[in-house]
Amino acid sequence: MTLTTFVTKSAFRNKRRTALTMVSIAFSLALLTAMMTIWRAFYSDKGSEQSTQRLITRHRVSLTFSLPIYYAQKIKTVPGVVEVVPTQWFGGKYIDDKPEHFFAQFATDPQQLFKVYTDFKIPQDQLDAWQHDRAGAVADSQIAKKFGWKLGDRIVLQGTIWDANLELTLRGIYTAPQPTQSLYFDRKYLEEAVPVMKDQSGTFGILADSPSDVPKVAAAVDDMFHNSPQQTKTESEKAFGLDFVAMLGNVKAFILGICGAVVFATLLVAANTMAMSIRERTREVAVLKTLGFTRKAVLVLFVGEAMVVAIMGGVFGILLGCGLIYLMGHNPQAGFFQGISVTWATKLIALLLAALVGCIAALFPSYHASQVEIVEGLRHIG
Repeated sequence: MTLTTFVTKSAFRNKRRTALTMVSIAFSLALLTAMMTIWRAFYSDKGSEQSTQRLITRHRVSLTFSLPIYYAQKIKTVPGVVEVVPTQWFGGKYIDDKPEHFFAQFATDPQQLFKVYTDFKIPQDQLDAWQHDRAGAVADSQIAKKFGWKLGDRIVLQGTIWDANLELTLRGIYTAPQPTQSLYFDRKYLEEAVPVMKDQSGTFGILADSPSDVPKVAAAVDDMFHNSPQQTKTESEKAFGLDFVAMLGNVKAFILGICGAVVFATLLVAANTMAMSIRERTREVAVLKTLGFTRKAVLVLFVGEAMVVAIMGGVFGILLGCGLIYLMGHNPQAGFFQGISVTWATKLIALLLAALVGCIAALFPSYHASQVEIVEGLRHIG
């Protein structure tokens, strides 16, 4: 029998206890994997290469206030700006108020949208058709698939913010690096239906010449309108998205708190299991020493057993976590989590944490067991 075989067999000596420990670790690691993935999506994932070149300009006070449309031409004169596109949230109701029928709706400039959002891909003939139809619209491929939309379909949006209904014709379907769950239509059509929105825009999307130009462009745009009645706030596309996350509260502290609690609880479970297991095997330790096992060898054996259990539980937990994230990312109401996935780096970190927890949990009881004298161990009853 090899040392590896001995460690594995010993780890599964009490199958019920080992199984319960692995289940506890698995659920803990599933939650930990999910939390780390959400953290990465919010704070670490920079998005596509093109998205790092984009900025969003909005009213300094609130998104509920609009900006004059002529700001677009002024912004375009800022050094480092390549293109600018206005966007206005419509917020209409499609079919009914049920969450499964909700999606983002924006009035924009068909001539400029895909010049700023260069990572959105659409067939040229569909883009041309949209640009020549005032009542036309383009939709993200995911919502088109969800609702079974085809080119030429009629889409009716019932106004909730404004007393106006929009009857749109789907002229194009685009794909994005991450699903946007959005529909875009001509802002001039909105201005005809809602005269109060004439020459107004909620935000401006800006494409900078390079990612390094983004901070300079943001500062220059806000300085340009510093003394205007409608001052602006310009930030990167990533920072703009995080503003919405911040509305939920201190998400960072929440995620870190959960991760810390999960690791601590897993450590307690593993430590308790190993302490019980090692206490029951005091006489076995004495026999092993009689056969020539050193204190170091005994320590390695017990720590190895704990790590085997923790790693196997961790593997099952990571698989469970991947399943949870998959369901979350493919839910039509996923919102911020749309398209989210677990990276290999996250899986590796979770697995290393599982192994580390197993090692730390077994270290003290294993060290204590390795110090037991042979005679004392053989006399032990328990």
